[in-house]
Formats: sequence, C-alpha cells, structure tokens
Amino acid sequence: MVETLQWTGNNGLIRRLDCILLIIDVQQRLSPSIHNFGPVCENIVKLSTFAKIIGLPVVLTEQVNLGETVPEVTGALGDVHALKKIEFNCFSSEDVTGRLCAAERKTLLIAGIETHICVAQTALSGSPRFDVQVIADATSSRHPLDRDIAFERMKEAGVTLTSTEMLIYELLEKAGTDEFREALRLIK
Repeated sequence: MVETLQWTGNNGLIRRLDCILLIIDVQQRLSPSIHNFGPVCENIVKLSTFAKIIGLPVVLTEQVNLGETVPEVTGALGDVHALKKIEFNCFSSEDVTGRLCAAERKTLLIAGIETHICVAQTALSGSPRFDVQVIADATSSRHPLDRDIAFERMKEAGVTLTSTEMLIYELLEKAGTDEFREALRLIK
C-alpha cells in the first residue's frame, strides 16, 4: 500500500500570488562603482523579465540625484515607472510604502543597490509587515565587505536570502508549462 503525503502548508516556500518585487536604485551614476555590477544587473533583468512572464507586480525606485535606472532594467520592465525618493529606507517614502501596501501581498522580494544601505534598511523595516526575501545575487554594494555584513545582519534579523534561479523555480512550481518554457530561456 502506497501512502500519499498530504500537503499541509507552504513549508517556507513562497507563492507568486503572495509576492511583490521591489527593485531598488539600479541607477546609471551609481552602477560603475558597484562591485560585480554586470552579473547583478543581468540577474535584475532576469527577475524583471520573469515578473512579466508570471504577472508579478513590480515596484521600482530611484534615489534622487543618481540618474535614471540603467536602460537594461527599464527595457526589461516595460511600462513600470520609477518612484523617486530621497530616503534610503523605502518604507520612509510614502509613495513607495503606499504602492507596496496597496498590492496586498505578504512576501516582499528585494533586489537592487546598495545592499548595506537602501536594501538592508528596507528589508529590516519591512520584516514586521512582510516576509522579506532578499535576492542575494541581484544586489550588491561598492565594497563586498559592506554587502557581506549587510547579508549577515539581515539574516540575523529574520530576512531570508535567496538567489535568482532559486526564486524563479520556486515561483514556477512545475515544469511543462508555457511559463516554464519561457522562463527557461532566461536561465540557460
């Protein structure tokens, strides 16, 4: 007799209907000084394209005086327009907070720069209201040590670190669908 397991919860897995993606300050003036910016930007583009594939809502921010979002990201996002802010912590901006809360999602996925400033402050502030997941390979800082310390601090505060590919497969849930075939092109 074969016993089947009854699924009784999410067991720590996230579901797309619960998620919103926040992309923080991937801007032209800052990008040349960011450690490993090329691969980080590629992953943010993958996430942006994937969000369109599965209908995931996206909020994009730009820190005032750092220029426009890099064209690779805006091209992948299409009609998503950046919310301008002067605050480091996105939850200190009424516009950003309003947009995130209006989506009525409980999982906040965060990518962007800089990890130890805007990403960390936003993740730490958002964790009481959201299940916060920082996409580690889609965020960076000018100095790797700052990024690493921020990751450690966020983990200690209960923020989950994930990767671009891990997130994509988790939200897809299964192979064999049109979404899977479309997303597979991003990964390979």
